[in-house]
Amino acid sequence: MQRIFAGAVALLVSAAAHAQDNWPQRTVTLVVPFGPGGSADLTARIFSTHLQTRLGVPFVIENKGGAGGSIGAGFVAKAPNDGYTLLVGTVSSNAVNAALYTKLPYDLDRDFQPVSRLVLFPNLLFVNPKIPATSVPGLIEYLKANPGKANYGSSGIGTSSHLSSVMFALATGTEMTHVPFRSTSEVVNSMIGGHIDLGIDSMTTTIPHAQSGAVRALAVTTPQRSASMPDLPTIGETLPGYEATAWQGLFAPAGTPRPVVDRLAGEVKRILELPEVVSSLTAVGAEPAPMPPDAFAAFTRTERAKWKEVVRVSGTRID
Repeated sequence: MQRIFAGAVALLVSAAAHAQDNWPQRTVTLVVPFGPGGSADLTARIFSTHLQTRLGVPFVIENKGGAGGSIGAGFVAKAPNDGYTLLVGTVSSNAVNAALYTKLPYDLDRDFQPVSRLVLFPNLLFVNPKIPATSVPGLIEYLKANPGKANYGSSGIGTSSHLSSVMFALATGTEMTHVPFRSTSEVVNSMIGGHIDLGIDSMTTTIPHAQSGAVRALAVTTPQRSASMPDLPTIGETLPGYEATAWQGLFAPAGTPRPVVDRLAGEVKRILELPEVVSSLTAVGAEPAPMPPDAFAAFTRTERAKWKEVVRVSGTRID
């Protein structure tokens, strides 16, 4: 009996190892925790195309927006850990939300296996062209002259775009009304429709609209100017110390076999070295920033600590 049991265990172990070595054999789902048209959606589409070509199976995108990215992240946290459901996580879903929400449908340490960081990018401070401000100092002057009258959009409560705007209001001593949306594209569309006055949101989505003049770009949120729009100042040039760098990364459910995780991380690195990918990302203000699994896990822990302090100072909490 013991020999039969041992043989059965050996067969199961062998089958599991074979499945890992031969991953993927069927469609892989990339969950984007925001609506279509946003920066995470754009990043996911770039990677889905190249991963599908390199690995020979379909990589499909499933948008599950809501609650600052926590709905989509929670879905992946509960998915089978077989490498066929992955999350294109963001600074919001996988760092900020841990401090922002009193209850989350997932635990960032327990439920996720970080695979690789994907990109870093600035948020862009942009305004409706009807606002009579062409610079950061001009915007501050306008907001102080019209306390509480201006409204700003964000891609969701607690997202980096929301907290970047809160940080701006705190740093300038101004008052604005928050109007949350489900994605950056919705913010831009609402501004073009004349419904909101300003926003601090993903540069990857807003660049084309800024270049066309549909919105007016004033500054970026990173410490350094963006190579994509080098003539655009940083907010920090007016407000020393202001900085908010957004990022996106690839996550798998906890317990996903390490060979699958390592293979994915390797493919991400190779994709981000392709000239056409670098060119596409740079054109929209994103910086390729691959990072191996263990280093990425350490990075996300550091980010959680940083944004926890931002949330504390802002006084923003969601039950």
